[in-house]
Amino acid sequence: MGLLRLFPVQASTFAPDVDHLLYFLLAVAVFFSLAIFSAIFYFAIRYRRRSENELPRAIHGGMALEILWSVIPLGLTMVMFTWGASIYFNESRPPDNALDIYVVAKQWMWKLEHLGGQREINELHIPVGRAVRLTMTSEDAIHSFFVPAFRTKQDAVPGRYTTTWFTPTKAGKYHLFCAEYCGTNHSRMGGWVYVMEPRDYEAWLSGGTSGGSLAENGQKLFDELACGNCHKPDGSGRCPSLTGLFGKTVQLAGGGAVQADEGYIRESILQPQAKIVAGYGPIMPTFQGLVTEEGVTQLIEYIKSLGPPPALQH
Repeated sequence: MGLLRLFPVQASTFAPDVDHLLYFLLAVAVFFSLAIFSAIFYFAIRYRRRSENELPRAIHGGMALEILWSVIPLGLTMVMFTWGASIYFNESRPPDNALDIYVVAKQWMWKLEHLGGQREINELHIPVGRAVRLTMTSEDAIHSFFVPAFRTKQDAVPGRYTTTWFTPTKAGKYHLFCAEYCGTNHSRMGGWVYVMEPRDYEAWLSGGTSGGSLAENGQKLFDELACGNCHKPDGSGRCPSLTGLFGKTVQLAGGGAVQADEGYIRESILQPQAKIVAGYGPIMPTFQGLVTEEGVTQLIEYIKSLGPPPALQH
């Protein structure tokens, strides 16, 4: 406890990989810094001018030396690039069974909502040993969700979804920060991540107040907005059927296709004219300003609950 801690505790599966790469980068930087400064001091003394009449001997190239100091940095940078890219691609692909949680950033707080409807502000309760996927957006400025103990940082951007994921490995309480300057009270935009044992997490879920799951609240909002008048399940409405939409490839008017993920559904709710489905007209009104970010996530979860794509049904 009395030792000076230079790095946060490693509390996720990503933390050791990130730290090992950092140690390698530091080792390379320290080695070459010492080597370069030692060479500078050595050459300054060894080859100093000893008299006013002394002229240095001209050196006409050194091909072996030039190849050496080109190949070594190239090799080191390729190692760094490959190592860093492997970590990046691993962190950009969450597993299919990850626990989904929605995050809405706002000056100056984090609003989080679980699929069961449990809501938190500046706190996140998750189970240890379970992959967690965060789908994030912002209501105003760019924010950045940063948990040092997890070695995880991802921007929350207005008008779009970004995702990050991690698997916590140690139960405990960990700092949550905003790592992107977002206004006057940026330094106060923080919170805590509580990593709990599975049994404790289930107890927390059952004890949390909830007015229904995200999908259930989404269905209520779907009915309140009368979306079913146009989006009929059998496809006979003026707009496409939403049954089995999520994960499906959607053909667009004028050619092209897009996968129906969270980002596409969000855009279709708030900017319906951006991508028109083939065979349908641009008749859907925008719900920008009429539906909150929380309402959008509820609608998305309801649409996701309407069933898998037809190709996945047995």
